[in-house]
Amino acid sequence: MAQTIGFPTSSDIWLELEGKKVAVVQSYTAKATKTSQVVEAFGEKEPVATIAGQNQYLLELTRLYATDTAISDGIDFYSISDFSLVICKPDRKVIYSGCNWNAIAEEGKLGTMVAEKVSVIARKRMEVSA
Repeated sequence: MAQTIGFPTSSDIWLELEGKKVAVVQSYTAKATKTSQVVEAFGEKEPVATIAGQNQYLLELTRLYATDTAISDGIDFYSISDFSLVICKPDRKVIYSGCNWNAIAEEGKLGTMVAEKVSVIARKRMEVSA
């Protein structure tokens, strides 16, 4: 019998604020960028070196659902800051911390669920073994 091998996928995604799970997230995309600079030297046609800069993490979250605890605490997505995004994968957890949202979009249509997209910038990314 052939065994199918696939890529690890996320089994659980949520937002944490002060150690409490405040929302679950249906899906996400993550983009990491790094600012870099080139070092030029007089008379050279190409740069002589590159200097790595800081990392920046941009996350797009789709369909956030507040937890019962968050609802009873009156937490509002528009007012939270310095939260974490936790992504559980089969072999590890990826945690984006120091998060702040920079855009929230809602789309509502008659007879369908409200689809929310939240754009988030994270200060730090780390992986821990599961």
